[in-house]
Amino acid sequence: MTRNPEIVVISDIHLGTYGCKAKELHAYLQSIKPKILILNGDIIDVWQFKKSYFPKSHLKVVKKLINFATKGTKVYYITGNHDENFRKFTDLELGNLKLCNKLTMDIDNKKTWIFHGDVFDASVQHSKWIAKLGGKGYDLLIQINNVVNWILVKMGREKYSFSKKIKNNVKKAVKFIGDFELTASELAIENEYDYVICGHIHQPQMRKVVTKKGRCIYLNSGDWIENLSALEYENGEWKIVYFDDIKEELNANSTSEDEELVDLQIADIIQLKNIAI
Repeated sequence: MTRNPEIVVISDIHLGTYGCKAKELHAYLQSIKPKILILNGDIIDVWQFKKSYFPKSHLKVVKKLINFATKGTKVYYITGNHDENFRKFTDLELGNLKLCNKLTMDIDNKKTWIFHGDVFDASVQHSKWIAKLGGKGYDLLIQINNVVNWILVKMGREKYSFSKKIKNNVKKAVKFIGDFELTASELAIENEYDYVICGHIHQPQMRKVVTKKGRCIYLNSGDWIENLSALEYENGEWKIVYFDDIKEELNANSTSEDEELVDLQIADIIQLKNIAI
């Protein structure tokens, strides 16, 4: 059964990396038919793109995203740091698909500011090579974690997330996340936005932030590497949807692949990456 949320926000898919959970994302995308789909950065990971690695499951996600636009969904692709090379094409529009660096919307008379969030990350802005090295290390950590989890499942034990453990227990990581959320919220309040929606830090969140100057709702769509999460807006309310919470429902209502998907080959993805560079 297809759900019809008004707006869906997903970010940090990192297509083209080993950590990307493309099969799960595709199953989620098959279950929705939104009026507006917002891709909030780091969708195709240009930093770590390898011609030798872009499996069919990743290609199916790209096809599905394009299919949304051809079937009437307004799709906004907001650039992030891992797909920053696309920023040279800012404001490009192809039918219902628009490429942009940020997005402002009026949602039920609520001013909403949507952007990836890497502008707050000093390591990305001032030491890009360090950030890229960190991205490769993160991808390696995810690969190792996948192997460990495969063994744990075979042993009948629960999966374990290395990076979540690091984020939740290392003081600097916890402080960075807190600073990120507060900075985004304070800027939104100063500019009189009711909602601010980010990605980048792979930390799904929805909370009210109150300062002396006002208040806003901070939201983060999380990622499709560890949390497998998205933001959905329907009937005047935002909510965080986790794949793990709905996967049984998705399996029960799974359907065959849409035969009218746009024909896109891996060679086209490689060409897209080359153009971006």
